[in-house]
Amino acid sequence: MWKWILGIIILVIVYLLTWPVAIEPQAWSAPQNKGYTGVFEQNSKLASVEVESLGVESGPEDLAQDAQGNLYIAVKSGAILRRALNASEWEVFAQTNGRPLGIEFDRNQRLLVADAYRGLLRITNDGVVETLTNEAEGIPIRYADDVDVDAEGMIYFSDASTKFGAEAFGGTYEASLLDIMEHGGNGRLLRYNPATNNTRVLLEGLQFANGVAVSHDSNYLLLVETGRYRVLKYWLKGPQQGTMEIILDNLPGFPDNVNRGNDGRYWVGLVSPRNDFLDNMAAYPGVRKIAQRLPAFLRPKATDYAHVIAIDGNGKVLENLQEPATDYPQTTGAIEVGDYLYLTSLKAPVLARWRIIGALEPTSN
Repeated sequence: MWKWILGIIILVIVYLLTWPVAIEPQAWSAPQNKGYTGVFEQNSKLASVEVESLGVESGPEDLAQDAQGNLYIAVKSGAILRRALNASEWEVFAQTNGRPLGIEFDRNQRLLVADAYRGLLRITNDGVVETLTNEAEGIPIRYADDVDVDAEGMIYFSDASTKFGAEAFGGTYEASLLDIMEHGGNGRLLRYNPATNNTRVLLEGLQFANGVAVSHDSNYLLLVETGRYRVLKYWLKGPQQGTMEIILDNLPGFPDNVNRGNDGRYWVGLVSPRNDFLDNMAAYPGVRKIAQRLPAFLRPKATDYAHVIAIDGNGKVLENLQEPATDYPQTTGAIEVGDYLYLTSLKAPVLARWRIIGALEPTSN
């Protein structure tokens, strides 16, 4: 009997050390996680969120509002849903046949969509879907994630991972886990020029490039780098044009989307608290590769936790809204609409909103 046991142990060891996996982890130095302290002190301010049913749909990952006040959300089924601001029923506005993530209206009130499966899309007012671009400088866009447009109509969007495509690796969540476990710098910031149909790479080597928000004055944009727990500023105009700086670092969770708010605010969603294993094993790629060979339920994964923050254009934290015991999991972002802050989510079967009580502190751009 002991020979059988020894044989099984040897097989397990050989498997853990040699079985092929998709990732080639890279060593890096993770910043020490300070947790929910200081400006990120734990609270339950989001305990009072209101939720509305999406019927059979789920995963309202981003939200946008048109000039008439109608609301639009991108959901997991590939649909873009629409409803009037004060209505109760959602209707299917368009179907991308992919996985739409970030959405935003251009200057002509056509909906731009960063579709993780299909690339950068544009939807006409009558719901016709067209592909603007699905490659940049010869490399396919495998995980379009978020999108925004400046005052001149130039479109900026992120390609979260050129290696772990969302469709090829089983979905947006599954591909993100692989990219973050590898930490290989597979993300890009891209710019699409509607006048020339040219797509240019502005930044590359990013650790899961995620949320994109052009500033209120279109002088810069904010970019979320999920795999390094930080928010970047990329200058579009002025003497620093074409340069990047870190404005918020060492967040207590994985940041996701970033959206313009009122009074110079920018809202950032944190989709999950940080994972101790990923931080502690950052410098040990071999251990992370072994971990990838474990059953999926034993690998690092997202933890449900509702958390959104507001920052100014320099990264100062203005608002910190949380709910640890949440029924609204994996908050990807937040968008101000009237008296409410709408919360988006990667997998929730409902859409949540939080009433903005009192005046929020204004800030400069």
